[in-house]
Amino acid sequence: MGTRVCVLGVGVIGTTYAYVLQKAGYEVFHLVRDHKVLTLPSELPVHLLDGRDNPNGEERDDVYHISLAETDATYDFIFVSVASGALEQAVHTIKQKRVKGTLVFFCNIWNDRMEIERMAGDYPYILAFPTAGGCMENHGLNCVLFDHVMLERMENSHIPNYAELVSMLGRAGVKTESPYDMLEWIWIHMAVNAGVTSTAARKGDVGNPKRLAIELMGDSRALAQAVRCIRETLKVVEARGVVMKNYRNEILPYKTPAFIAGMMMKRLFAKDKLASRIMTLHNDVQDMLYGCRCVYEEGKRRNLSLPIFYENIENVFSLNKGRNG
Repeated sequence: MGTRVCVLGVGVIGTTYAYVLQKAGYEVFHLVRDHKVLTLPSELPVHLLDGRDNPNGEERDDVYHISLAETDATYDFIFVSVASGALEQAVHTIKQKRVKGTLVFFCNIWNDRMEIERMAGDYPYILAFPTAGGCMENHGLNCVLFDHVMLERMENSHIPNYAELVSMLGRAGVKTESPYDMLEWIWIHMAVNAGVTSTAARKGDVGNPKRLAIELMGDSRALAQAVRCIRETLKVVEARGVVMKNYRNEILPYKTPAFIAGMMMKRLFAKDKLASRIMTLHNDVQDMLYGCRCVYEEGKRRNLSLPIFYENIENVFSLNKGRNG
């Protein structure tokens, strides 16, 4: 097909999309640090709950074949999916390896647009967000994949190969959806996650994310509390100048009376295998706490009243000082 994709690292998100692109016939390569090259396997077992063709998901077991990217090489797209706060270092690594191509930032970003442009430098870039998740376990990838990704609008992206990106994802069975503003949408997503995480871990113990997720999804009262907390964290996004009416669909579930929303969410998790599985597989505690800290510090800096969120997350931070950055 001609299109060549470089994925930075061999993390969960990048490798999940690398796998489906490879299955669709595309050439995919991984750019890894020198000290990891010798220990990188040539094949990786994959267990995928695949929601591209079936809304209930289909379980698949397969093998992903890992190919290494070259330095001084040009690729059509460079997928960058890194833990929150590591974006600048990730771009620095790409520059050091003298790898060229359109950067697809595929991760949480709390920075403003000027900071992102500074980090990207001379590279064309586009903001996107995965609807996938999972973890590396037993020397393999255990992941969930939905049928779409969020992608910045063409008129906001300023990249020369936007249509090629959409076509490539489509050939891999992944549709694209574009919100009003991709960066603002990511901020909203991070705020919602901060509300959920702080509620799930409100007693302070984040050592077992899977257990916390299962307990939260099965407790309508706790989910109602999460909705109340999300209403607070969304105020942080609004305080950054985001016009919330542009995201009515995204925030509508949190406008419903909390006790009703809690019951609806409990039923959703009980029925939606994809949504519940992705909740239980996400186990990067440091990344989750980083997102919470971004929202927390922004709220404090702006003197916002967020009593539920502050109480929950301060308890979490006090018991996890070595994890929250």
